[in-house]
Amino acid sequence: MRSSRAAVPPTGRDVARRAGVSQATVSLVMGDKWHGRVSARTAEAVRAAAAELGYRPNLAARSLRLGRNRTALLVVPALTGDFFARVHAGAARVAAEHDFGMVLYPSPEGVGPAPDPFSSARSSLDGVIASSMAPEALAALQSGGLPLVMLDSDPADAEGGADATVNLDIASGMRAVAGHLLRLGHRRVGHLSAEVGSWTFRVRADALYTALAERGATLTGTEPAELSVTGGLRAAARLLERKPETTALVCDDDLLAAGACKAVRRRGLRVPDDISVTGFDDLALATAVEPELTTVRLPAEEIGAAGMDALLAVLDGRAARPGVLPVSLVERGSTSAPGAASRPGGG
Repeated sequence: MRSSRAAVPPTGRDVARRAGVSQATVSLVMGDKWHGRVSARTAEAVRAAAAELGYRPNLAARSLRLGRNRTALLVVPALTGDFFARVHAGAARVAAEHDFGMVLYPSPEGVGPAPDPFSSARSSLDGVIASSMAPEALAALQSGGLPLVMLDSDPADAEGGADATVNLDIASGMRAVAGHLLRLGHRRVGHLSAEVGSWTFRVRADALYTALAERGATLTGTEPAELSVTGGLRAAARLLERKPETTALVCDDDLLAAGACKAVRRRGLRVPDDISVTGFDDLALATAVEPELTTVRLPAEEIGAAGMDALLAVLDGRAARPGVLPVSLVERGSTSAPGAASRPGGG
């Protein structure tokens, strides 16, 4: 006859017995305080025993002992694309490894003051990670004195309230785009700039303009665009109408690039035969369009993980390792040597 009593959850004593160690050792390992106290082999044995038994530490009791709630807040500009979903995945993975919870809050604008939905629950948070946002957007959260780590943001923010910054090598990515197009022979390049006043987009523009000027190429125009496929379509249409001699469109984001490809086709031209198009981010969209986009791949999960590591360092009173993560150019079918639009009378 099957017992109607609920199964008793495993305890730290059960884990200690399974691993052949003391309860104190289990507490050290599960609290991630074992470094320098027990061997890595012992720590792995404890974690394996805990996994086999389905043991979960009592986080409420631990919070009382440590004086923490073990909860971090991740603030992102939007959840409409997969980039910030991957940032969250990386941060949440590291948080889980250290028995931290992760609260996700999208602030749609990302540049103006964001409403603070956690004013009544601020005491429940240990720190904030903010991705690709202007520091003034976080004024309400910073006023509470919570530790703050900024991702993909101006390094100067560390002097203006952020406890640490972790960045992507955005400038290197845009220089790689410019170099790729210049090697193909493009000398008349247009820019679709995201209509968002954040550091990451300013860096993209500066790096592109500098790279083109150094090689004697012409910037045919810069067209601001709402950060969407439709915004890219409209901006590209305006730029190509004014500057039909343009042979390549450099876009601040893959969404803009997808819209640019539509604008080129609506003019009766072909990508890349007549006009090359590049994106930035390497979203899932980059391989969903035809031709697939040449773009810059950003390690979204890695920056999320590095941000959580930096926050943990700040909370532990350690110096957060300054980080600039490398990016890479992915060459696909949306770029080629200049075609009909680059010849006299073309376009």
